[in-house]
Amino acid sequence: QVQLQESGPGLVKSSQTLSLTCTVSGGSIATPAYYWRWIRQPPGKGLEWIGDIDYSGNAYYSPSLKSRTSILRDTSKNQFTLQLNSVTPEDTGLYYCARGRSTTWNANDYWGQGTQVTVSS
Repeated sequence: QVQLQESGPGLVKSSQTLSLTCTVSGGSIATPAYYWRWIRQPPGKGLEWIGDIDYSGNAYYSPSLKSRTSILRDTSKNQFTLQLNSVTPEDTGLYYCARGRSTTWNANDYWGQGTQVTVSS
């Protein structure tokens, strides 16, 4: 059974960098051919794809967030991380990590429970 767990600060100030970590157990993030992704849900809105890192370490980003986003991995810890720079209150929301079997961002077989991030102005 694969499990994902998000961790990171729940409160970030505007203009700062949001950093979240997803710790994976029950399966290696280097196993072909999975996509490890970050998805968020702003309050009152639908899910939004942030980006992926695949089993080879290649990263893919949402065009709307690409300039501010970095997704990295640490295979020794079986973790992948999200850094979102220059945050604003519009970046407030519930942040999830998930595992997908394809590039279809909303087709995921395992999800973390989500972590609330609030950006203060």
